[in-house]
Amino acid sequence: MAETPQQRRPKVMQVLSIAVVIALSAMMFSASAALTKKDSGRHPEDLSDLVRVEMKRQDELAERTDALRAKFDELTAQQANTLPAVDKEIQLVSGISTGLTPVSGPGIQVVLTDAPPQAQNLEGWNPDDLVVHQQDLQAVINALWAGGAESMTLQGQRVTPLTAFKCVGNVLLLHGQVYSPPFKVEAIGDLDSLTAALDASPAITTYKQYVQAVGLGWFTQPLDNIEMPAATNISTLKFATVPQGTDVWD
Repeated sequence: MAETPQQRRPKVMQVLSIAVVIALSAMMFSASAALTKKDSGRHPEDLSDLVRVEMKRQDELAERTDALRAKFDELTAQQANTLPAVDKEIQLVSGISTGLTPVSGPGIQVVLTDAPPQAQNLEGWNPDDLVVHQQDLQAVINALWAGGAESMTLQGQRVTPLTAFKCVGNVLLLHGQVYSPPFKVEAIGDLDSLTAALDASPAITTYKQYVQAVGLGWFTQPLDNIEMPAATNISTLKFATVPQGTDVWD
């Protein structure tokens, strides 16, 4: 029996619907394949991977920075004859305070390190109590500055007023580099004043309590001569100014 137009219409609509679904599915699969092709690289899935990716990026930026700094130095040298002369003593003091000048002299070394592995078995303590934290390093650095330190290094890198570092777990991130404990701070200055400043710091007193309780590392020693390199990661201040009427060389 022949079908009427009314009977054929539902079947035609059904066929068209299936065709549309197939077409949309094909488009979605094509788009997904294209995106996968464009984004085929591996992404960091944990902290260590992220640190490696960021270190690689930092190295690339450091290369660009070095190239720009070399160009800047070249242009600066070309203009040197047109700039007013600066007193040598002012240059020396400024270079030391900003970290631009290598220095050497007697001082003190402070070393902090995590508790030994067997400390993890101690009852009543958690893993966070067994590692050196950012605030511990900050306490040492602040105490040494307060004790009259003339210059300072952290992990061999010059500490300046613009130095910033961060601890992630027991990993130290400093100037684009990653360091594991032990963490070493060295300061040039009067030994008695530096030692007294460390002893007077409440934060360091607390740290020493953990030294006794869980075995965190704390070691200090005087050094007859400390060689400190010039800082290599100094940013240019764009907005800082000296208050009017202040004599910075007084």
